[in-house]
Amino acid sequence: MSRIIGSPSVASPVVEMLAAEPHRPAFHIGAMSATRAELRQQASAAARHLAGLGIGRGDVLALWLPDGAAWLQFLFAAAELGVLVVPISTRYRLADTQHVVAVSRARAVVVATDFLGVDYPGMARQIQGELSHLAHIVEVATRDGFFAAGEGTPIRERGMPSDLLCTFSTSGTTGRPKLAPHDQASIAMHSANVARAFEIRPGDVMLCALPLNGVLGFVQAFSALAAGAACVLLPVFNAAEAAELIERHKVTHFFGSDSMFAPVLEFDARALASWRRGGFAEFVGIGRQVAARAEEKLGLRLVGLYGSSECFALMSQQDPAQPLPERALAGGDPIAPDIRVRVVDGETGESLPEGRPGELQVAGYNVTPGYLNNPDATREAFTEDGWFRTGDLAAMRGRGFVYQARMKDSLRLKGYLVDPGEIEAHLMGYGGIVGAQVVGVNVPGEGDLAVAFVRSGTPAVTEAELLAHCRAGIAGYKVPRRIVFVDEFPQVQGPNGVKIIKAKLREMARDALESR
Repeated sequence: MSRIIGSPSVASPVVEMLAAEPHRPAFHIGAMSATRAELRQQASAAARHLAGLGIGRGDVLALWLPDGAAWLQFLFAAAELGVLVVPISTRYRLADTQHVVAVSRARAVVVATDFLGVDYPGMARQIQGELSHLAHIVEVATRDGFFAAGEGTPIRERGMPSDLLCTFSTSGTTGRPKLAPHDQASIAMHSANVARAFEIRPGDVMLCALPLNGVLGFVQAFSALAAGAACVLLPVFNAAEAAELIERHKVTHFFGSDSMFAPVLEFDARALASWRRGGFAEFVGIGRQVAARAEEKLGLRLVGLYGSSECFALMSQQDPAQPLPERALAGGDPIAPDIRVRVVDGETGESLPEGRPGELQVAGYNVTPGYLNNPDATREAFTEDGWFRTGDLAAMRGRGFVYQARMKDSLRLKGYLVDPGEIEAHLMGYGGIVGAQVVGVNVPGEGDLAVAFVRSGTPAVTEAELLAHCRAGIAGYKVPRRIVFVDEFPQVQGPNGVKIIKAKLREMARDALESR
């Protein structure tokens, strides 16, 4: 994809989000709070610091930080400069992060020095030794709140509406994450549209218990900021702490997953009484039970949602006035008229009538212009008439839709969409492994669990060694629950060659989990 540079006469719409209600709180984290004016001031200081490093408009900045003051500070600093931010999950380790930094061609990475005892700076220096384009490592003590930026350098060129601002990672058929970027104008517009759709107003409070590097965590936080509401950040989710924060800060809005809401709803109704609007993505198959519990206990009508890295989270919602069975389904009506959806026949490309399942396709301001530095994937992702192919099975309902399933063999691990090929490729990087296949088993209450099957040319390799290899190189939620050694994979000779029988592997995976 190409970079588009906007007119120098137009200011950053994302930075301008903080101009209204300057004395209201922007966020709370632990004992720290900051106003919108303070966040904007600290972001400008960080922008001058980056400018002093030679980072400017059109450059890429990797952000490897937990949620907090510094994360927001550097995101708004990048908006002021016209820099593209590539957020990296703090769950990522060396292999995951090096891939993202390499694909994005980042010139600098901001890393935490003091989060969960992980040596992020050490891994960043290893990556810098491998990638010549990574010129700078900025180390941040996140316990100190904002990064102490100093005087820095005056900013010569500022961010514009058409500048790309933030990417979100997604998995694809290559088995490695792709990066779906969005520009400042679309982020600002979507944030405002979400705020209107979910009635977020000045003085409201959003509990941000999902990571900002993910699209749902990012969108709910920025819709709150766009509306003049405050964000309550929870870098590591804990249900008891979430319930306590709802009570302490009088949280009005909270979006998450069914597995996240279930334990929170077990706490005293009086603690949760301020919670006014919310919606969920169903990852472990208990969405309807969670929605019923919220309505019974709080009178809160939770709704099913839909979104993606490419099309933004909170792209659509079910109508809260609907009966529970319909309201709890994923999908819904687009939150703005500029977002269009259609369901098409996968073979003919023809639009399908209401109720008939096919591939969901999306068009509108909310759709990424293409995958960063990946023109082949971009071409495959869009139809000739410009619609984005989601790869999701859905059926139209009214002007909206009902989501049914992924059309390809992806896994939903701890709420994250993961291509099995990504885990397989990492396993194949271990000496002696000559084949790897990963499948998921859906366990009620836990969602998908990954089980890996490997062929080893070295009998001395053990399950414990391979699990340790995974924990050291990929995010924790991608680590298989079991690794099973096989002599051969079950396969069949098809019209286009030998094909591994995934259904048989899933049977074997379920047996492996039950035998543990």
